[in-house]
Amino acid sequence: MWLTSNCSHSSTIETAAPGRMSPLRIARCSSSVTRSTSDRWAIGRTGAPVRVRTMRALSLVSRSGGVACSVRSCGQSWHVARHLCGMACPKILSDIVYSLPERRVCMVDPTTFRDVMAQWPSGVTVVTTLVDGDWHGMTASSFSSVSLDPPLVSVCLDRRLYSHGLISAAGVFGVNVLAKDQAEVARVFAGMVPGVEDRFAGESWTTAETGTPLLDSALGWLDCRVVHEYPGGDHTIFVGEVLAGHAARRTAPLLFHSRGWGQFADVLPDVATLADGGVVAALRGRGHSEEGVLSVAEGLAASGVRVRVLDLARDDRAPVVASLPDRSSALVATREQAEWALGLGVEVVEVPVDPSVPGAVDQVLTVIDGLADRASVIVRNAFAIEHGDAVLNAVVALSAARVLEIGMSDSLGAATPLQVRAVLQDAVGLARPVPLRARLGDRDRLGLVKALTALKSGVHHFNTTLAGLDGAVATEDLVRLLGELDVDTPADAAQVGLAADALRLSLVPTNPVGAAG
Repeated sequence: MWLTSNCSHSSTIETAAPGRMSPLRIARCSSSVTRSTSDRWAIGRTGAPVRVRTMRALSLVSRSGGVACSVRSCGQSWHVARHLCGMACPKILSDIVYSLPERRVCMVDPTTFRDVMAQWPSGVTVVTTLVDGDWHGMTASSFSSVSLDPPLVSVCLDRRLYSHGLISAAGVFGVNVLAKDQAEVARVFAGMVPGVEDRFAGESWTTAETGTPLLDSALGWLDCRVVHEYPGGDHTIFVGEVLAGHAARRTAPLLFHSRGWGQFADVLPDVATLADGGVVAALRGRGHSEEGVLSVAEGLAASGVRVRVLDLARDDRAPVVASLPDRSSALVATREQAEWALGLGVEVVEVPVDPSVPGAVDQVLTVIDGLADRASVIVRNAFAIEHGDAVLNAVVALSAARVLEIGMSDSLGAATPLQVRAVLQDAVGLARPVPLRARLGDRDRLGLVKALTALKSGVHHFNTTLAGLDGAVATEDLVRLLGELDVDTPADAAQVGLAADALRLSLVPTNPVGAAG
């Protein structure tokens, strides 16, 4: 670490901490000094004075009442930093100087530096401000938290930018954290969309303490007052005191990496669980004996799959199961049914809700009051585009009630993989810490595609039907898919496969005597 100190007046040198690239301060220098390297001394890493031979010149030149400092080496010149420490002492300079690497003549090549920094992913924000009643904003990724007490954040802006001068003059700024689906907003505020006259048009904005515009659809925003401006090379580090904040959405953020915008890569879960919500009802509907139905249910439960053994929501006269499997559930519609089913010994009660019906979610919350930790609330038509807002609002309410899990059901079997993706990417975040359990249709033969989409969207739990009897994804098919993806599951693939094969054989009609083969 080197700091030149060749001033015509006495010098005071301070170091924040010994070590590579730590800043040192030099004060009480004259306003105009030029020296050669022959008599240059510096403070080395050990604190001892050493002769500087890597630098060619140091100049401190007064400019318009201020003081500029530059270091010349290798024929290049770097602006360092400058500001006067008070009007009463115009010759006092407080200057941050960074060292050249030891035994090196030049600093890192600028292109290499940019290439390395491009490998560091960061979030993307729109930094806004207010000047003379007019809104201004720009896209920025150099945003960071500074302190919790008091709450401080920083943004680093190029001094050549128009917004830099505006924020410096206004003394206020807003930070709007963009979501994964807001790359176009980032492009607009980066000036990358031609023909845009008003960058704020087409979005909903609000204001808080400072009057700075804040984006309603952002992941979150902070309203700040500038409390410090620090020189940082060709940038200024603006430190803002956070006066107000709001976390509006819970979804994935927009990222900046390798000079482009993107989002987190999809990561498969380590473990996924299955619940069969259709095979018992399907077999009863086909007239199978209760003994046969119970045998299938017990086999599935033994293989690690939770099984719905009662459907009281559709039939109050559902057969009473003499002995319930260890992993069992019951579909219920009323409080009385829920209490009765739990009294029988079922593990979980499942309660359906149609979020498009006003008051339906509140009614369900009344049904499960005091039973939430054993209740799985199934949101019907969860992937219908026209019900999008109602579905997400239901997810928020059920998460707040801390239900055991939230079922996302493709009740009509019409959801596309893109619809599944769009809904789940928002719903997974809104539901936390409550898990989602997806039930997906397979009548279009895309059931496993939708299941994979759900897995990559953050869903770890599924509701299926053995042999796909009711049009849902087949339990055995999903178990096999999970195995191929190295996703662990409590379900025993071999046992589930044998149960599915046996069930299919039992459903094959036998030829009557004398019929053609």
